Amino acid sequence: MNTAFQPAAEDLKEAGIAFETLDLLYKKSRNYDTLSKNIAREVKRRAKEGDVCYCVYGAVTEDRAAQSLLGKNTVVIEGVGKAASAAAKAGLFGKFTSVSAYELEGAKLALPLVIYDIADRQLAGDVKLLLAEKFGDEAPCAYIDGQTLKKIPLYEADRQKSYGASCALVVYDTPLLEKKRFDLDDFLAILRLLRAPDGCPWDRVQTHESIRINCIEEAYELVDAIDKGDPEKMREEAGDVLMQAAFHTLMEEEKGNFTMTDVLSEVCLKLISRHTHVFGKDRAQGADGALSVWEKNKMTEKHQTTFSDAVNDVPEGFPALLRAQKIAKRMEKGGWDKATVENFERKFREEYAEFKSALAAGDKGHISEELGDVLFCTVELGRAAGVDCEQALLDTVKKCAARYNAYEALVLADGKDVNALSDEEKDAYYRRAKDAART
Repeated sequence: MNTAFQPAAEDLKEAGIAFETLDLLYKKSRNYDTLSKNIAREVKRRAKEGDVCYCVYGAVTEDRAAQSLLGKNTVVIEGVGKAASAAAKAGLFGKFTSVSAYELEGAKLALPLVIYDIADRQLAGDVKLLLAEKFGDEAPCAYIDGQTLKKIPLYEADRQKSYGASCALVVYDTPLLEKKRFDLDDFLAILRLLRAPDGCPWDRVQTHESIRINCIEEAYELVDAIDKGDPEKMREEAGDVLMQAAFHTLMEEEKGNFTMTDVLSEVCLKLISRHTHVFGKDRAQGADGALSVWEKNKMTEKHQTTFSDAVNDVPEGFPALLRAQKIAKRMEKGGWDKATVENFERKFREEYAEFKSALAAGDKGHISEELGDVLFCTVELGRAAGVDCEQALLDTVKKCAARYNAYEALVLADGKDVNALSDEEKDAYYRRAKDAART
């Protein structure tokens, strides 16, 4: 018998059946994995000497050591599983998820849920913390100790009088509108309800095109929260970005084109196939080396046989500076001029002269074209310096706005009109505003 600390041990004693326990191995083993291996090793050793009956509490499938002993010379006499017994006592019938408390971490969990093998208070505390993260502290539960059952909220799981091999925790399912913690399935269920015939009239009529701009807006709001270093806002905006992706996915699911499982599968496969320096045989030194492996794998995956294919793959909906920088980078990989400060100085003089010529001629279309060339030169300067041009301009815009706010506040504080200042006054206020913005 694996341990004397189970109800069946008392039954065997009463029946006068002699048995040995492996409790000594519990004391010698560092963790549950080691214990299971040590038990299996000892049972196999005894089996070489003659027939062995290895008794466990519950079902064979609930005991890892027993599972490893199964073979052609093994006869299984199955009993009532610990999970099934606990579920019946808690009033669960039909489908439920079950897992040993020792194997809870990393397990895929769904409600209703049965956690068995809650052997001690420390283990109960670990169970509580893991489940609270997913289901919330107040999740309704039943604590089962042998034949007794007590209804408790999850946060009381490690506050019970006793623990042991016959102890289990049953976490009941909760109606959607009563939940405090949600998972991806809940999220999709809510969106499907909104899109249902009796759901929200606004959500039902939306199309990819009608909410297209929302993707951009939500992404920028997340970036803004990141720039501000605001974790609470980041959490909120990340949810909004996720909602956009899920909404577009559900619209395609309704058409029978693809599902969220397809989306998740594709992105997981992409992460694996592009990180061959992690999951494959490639090697990468540092971040730059890893990026090179990623880009090589990306070109292979997208069947890009030329650098022009990679250039043309940059989305047209990107902000102009971001798209310019990405295209220039891919052109350079394909043999185009390398971005250097020296090249910029020469090229900028050429492009600026052409811009001035177009300006003098007064041709609006030509002026716009040449100004675009000047701006593209500036992007090349940013690349040469290793700077994100989009972020650099955003930072400057933010800085300029802050300086103007300080400038106007100073002018108004002196009772003056911002549009009625002399050049000397403007310069003086600007210098004061610049100094104020630094402090």
